[in-house]
Amino acid sequence: MINNKTKYTELIKSEAKRLGFMSCGISKAGFLEEEAPRFENWLNKNQHGKMGYMENNFDKRLNPTLLVEDAKSVISLLLNYYPSEFQNQDTFKISKYAYGDDYHFVIKDKLKLLFQTIKDTIGDVHGRIFVDSAPVLDKAWAAKSGLGWIGKNSNLITQKIGSFYFIAELILDLDLEYDFPVTDHCGTCTACIDSCPTEAIIAPYHVDGSKCISYFTIELKESIPLTMKGKFEDWAFGCDICQDVCPWNKFSKSHNEDLFKTKPEILSFSKNDWTEITEDVFNNIFKNSALKRTKFDGFKRNLEFLK
Repeated sequence: MINNKTKYTELIKSEAKRLGFMSCGISKAGFLEEEAPRFENWLNKNQHGKMGYMENNFDKRLNPTLLVEDAKSVISLLLNYYPSEFQNQDTFKISKYAYGDDYHFVIKDKLKLLFQTIKDTIGDVHGRIFVDSAPVLDKAWAAKSGLGWIGKNSNLITQKIGSFYFIAELILDLDLEYDFPVTDHCGTCTACIDSCPTEAIIAPYHVDGSKCISYFTIELKESIPLTMKGKFEDWAFGCDICQDVCPWNKFSKSHNEDLFKTKPEILSFSKNDWTEITEDVFNNIFKNSALKRTKFDGFKRNLEFLK
């Protein structure tokens, strides 16, 4: 006879797949003992740069039971964003995750449907949805849930699908069957470390966020330091270098999510088109895009820095 934990776990994973998530893993909610000293050390060395929000809610980042009362399970989900069409090589580069609509809304809608199905089927279940918008160490939970390993570039990597996917969580006060971590398959490869133009990967599995191109072009709100001039390799929003060179991303397959379909302008815009874009045009084209994170002024600052 199948017990409830097995039945509920199978229901959640089946529904996640139906909603388009490429993977679903589950781990027991609790304090992230191994991650705590690493995270504290990273903060103490100011490797989060000006991302002051990373210092907030330290305890909650490490313990989901402080986010959801009586939390029992952390459900981690992966959603593919690897595109079928790419920018040409002679333009300002946009990180692939921003080619389509803003992932926050796309994933949140899917998670709401998943959570509603859980409540409709199982009953009185409490929990919260998290999509890169609250103090949750999503890569740590995804690795703990067996969805991949955290690579030398600090991204979650999976043998069959690489690393071009979003990570989200559903934390519930429901006991489920738990998955186990997988082994690390980075081996002796140092492609990501060798390829980072700003030397942000200061050691295997250790990224200084304050040196990352994504940090400078998205998170940093003030002027980009002149010491970085000439090192961005035309990246105007985010950076995919450490993923593009990762051998495991040879196995990436194009997503089938309509809302992530590449905006035509990202494919067709030349450097001149990007440079001449007006605020009205920017806001109109990218109103549903992650690109609006920088706002028009921030994006123009990035383009000026690349000149």
